[in-house]
Amino acid sequence: MKPELVRILLGCLLLPGVLMGAALPLRAGVVDEPYLTNPRAEDWPAHGRNYSEDGYSPLAQIHTGNIQALGLAWEFPTGTRTGLEATPVVVNGVMYTTLPWSVVLALDAKTGKLLWQFDPKVPRAWGKRACCDTVNRGVAVWQDKVYVGTLDGRLVAIDAISGKQVWEVDTLIDRERWYTITGAPRIAKGRVVIGNGGAEFPVRGYVTAYDADTGKQAWRFFTVPGSAEGPFEHPELEWAVKTWSKDSQWGALGGTAWDSFAYDPELELLYVGTGNGSPWARHIRSPGGGDNLFLASILAIDINTGRLKWHYQTVPGENWDFTATQPMTLADIEFDGKPRKVLMQAPKNGFFYVLDRATGELLAADKIATANWASHVDLKTGRPVETGLADYEKEPRIVFPSAAGAHNWQSQAWHPGTKLMYVPIME
Repeated sequence: MKPELVRILLGCLLLPGVLMGAALPLRAGVVDEPYLTNPRAEDWPAHGRNYSEDGYSPLAQIHTGNIQALGLAWEFPTGTRTGLEATPVVVNGVMYTTLPWSVVLALDAKTGKLLWQFDPKVPRAWGKRACCDTVNRGVAVWQDKVYVGTLDGRLVAIDAISGKQVWEVDTLIDRERWYTITGAPRIAKGRVVIGNGGAEFPVRGYVTAYDADTGKQAWRFFTVPGSAEGPFEHPELEWAVKTWSKDSQWGALGGTAWDSFAYDPELELLYVGTGNGSPWARHIRSPGGGDNLFLASILAIDINTGRLKWHYQTVPGENWDFTATQPMTLADIEFDGKPRKVLMQAPKNGFFYVLDRATGELLAADKIATANWASHVDLKTGRPVETGLADYEKEPRIVFPSAAGAHNWQSQAWHPGTKLMYVPIME
């Protein structure tokens, strides 16, 4: 097989009567809030399949009794030798996915036939600004549009049937700084939400919501303060700044929301995972100490106003590129004999967290990989208990997990029947 021919393997049983139907044109309005809450079984209309980002398919045709009959349904030559990280979205028999350089494809999900291709023409020089390849993790679909964030910081709405651009907005606050977008947009209450990457270079993190029909900005939430004295773009920064030392390296402190989001339409809360500090070393970034909010945090933001309802910081004073941008899953479970609406995440730092998604209360935090930076998480305070074994301020240390994390951008899945979470872990 040629190196540039990357196979997209679709689980197609070599048995009669189980193939997907032919791709149909996307009907206007087919993707709405009820649909993203509870999609049709045969579709995968969002990055994590639904608003809860549970990554679970109810299809039951493939199982342990017939998996040996699986074969290759089709393959599509992508023409690239670089990374493919997109989760394909499937609506009404059409698969929407992305390639490097933010190129969008619409394929017949049964045959692999190319229906259209959209190239946002990202300047190739922008590639040097990307820490980790020119990858893209996919699209969002809403009503009759497909949305993609481009490597050079644009958010583009595409007509789902024709593949033609409908609108485009520049999401960047400063095009001279090395911002990128590699994550997939999300839809929440008729708004398209996108963050950005680039904390290593460095930049200041934020997440923005745009009207899905027009591209008009609804609100923007900055994840770290811009200076010690302000101005503060929203009230949350007035108390976040107190967790930074006054001699911090203001203007580009990191905290980029470069990958995962989840949304609860009942609570109307958008959940945002934030990234690492810039630079990583906290004794350089914020010499006087402090928790450095909102680095390495889970934020619950009111989708209507852009105001913060609660936050939980997984790594106060983040020091190792231990981001909390990894996938988040929403579920309803029984905890200590009581029904709880929870958010679950396995971020880079080697722990698995369960939070009450309405209040932010920490319910559980347990190690799921080797982690020498902290012994445990104190459930009363919600804070990790650092061991000092990973403190590299005065001498080199071997740190577990590595900067790649115990869990990174790779998807996780929640089985609502067995109540088991499946997480890929790196040791």
